[in-house]
Amino acid sequence: MRRAIRAALLAGLAFAQATAGSMSAADSETTYQILDFADLDGWAGDDHAAALSVYRDTCGDMDDPDWRSLCNVARETSDARAFFELFFRPVLISDGAPGLFTGYFEPELDGALMETPRFRYPVYRMPPEAEVQRPWLSRREILVSGVMAGRGLEIAWVDDPVELFFLQIQGSGRIRLPDGRHLRVGYAGANGQPYRSIGQELIRRGTFSAHEVSAQRIKAWVRSNPFAGRELLYTNPAYVFFRNVTEVPADKGPLGAMNRSITTMRSIAVDPAYTPLGAPVWIEKAGSAPLHRLMVAQDTGSAIKGAQRADIFFGTGDAAGQMAGTIKDPGRMVVLMPIQRAYALLPDMIQ
Repeated sequence: MRRAIRAALLAGLAFAQATAGSMSAADSETTYQILDFADLDGWAGDDHAAALSVYRDTCGDMDDPDWRSLCNVARETSDARAFFELFFRPVLISDGAPGLFTGYFEPELDGALMETPRFRYPVYRMPPEAEVQRPWLSRREILVSGVMAGRGLEIAWVDDPVELFFLQIQGSGRIRLPDGRHLRVGYAGANGQPYRSIGQELIRRGTFSAHEVSAQRIKAWVRSNPFAGRELLYTNPAYVFFRNVTEVPADKGPLGAMNRSITTMRSIAVDPAYTPLGAPVWIEKAGSAPLHRLMVAQDTGSAIKGAQRADIFFGTGDAAGQMAGTIKDPGRMVVLMPIQRAYALLPDMIQ
């Protein structure tokens, strides 16, 4: 244990000296404030062991030497709270935008491996040309031009185009087959087109006010207005392709951006321009159901942009979807950074 601690400190110090004065985020307007753990509301009452278990799942995949060294310590420690408090410092990263928390989940759809009159909406693999041409065709062009037909790109067929649209927003899901088996699909790539919120489009049109919009209300509107609903879905030109990841155990969460299973109510999607994937992140979410908890940044999302932006993973199935769909709350997120790296973000303090 002592050898691992010493190695972690030496590696982190070397890295901090090599990168002092650098900034991890993309723009010079980003600010950094180092806090104390006492500044984190609810820190002492959290289940630090649960967060440490999730952190261990992906810390070995982090590239930088300071993170790898701390991962070695994490695997040996038996005192989770002491581990975080000894080796990390809470860093409040801001780009000027207010904090915003939303929720996501792993949906379950009904489908089949062969096209039938009921199951006629395909879940597509990524075509080779979409990997090299950026951006590629829009959602409308992909679905109406026939470019995907006859190429064997279908993983499965589902019975509801609206649920398929929301499967793409979530980025992963399970498909219930007629024989009772489940097919699991994960994110394989996208067409490179910009993501546009159909909820915001309905607000712009005056169909709903901002406080009325939810995933369930949008789905109901699209189903009640088949032609206009289809055209609404086309206003989002972004299109997501999938891959078969049925090898992921059923008792594990879907694969996140680190290609590891994510954990219900302990994993979040972040903007990696500001928050390193694999980093512990303390969140203080306000709203009707406040949540103050240590999470781990293990996923990303096309709509998750900014230093104070996070998507909370709520789990699998309809109940998780209903909970996730209600979340649009303010708050703040504080990234736990290795001590040396935290102070390297403040060049004036180490000159």
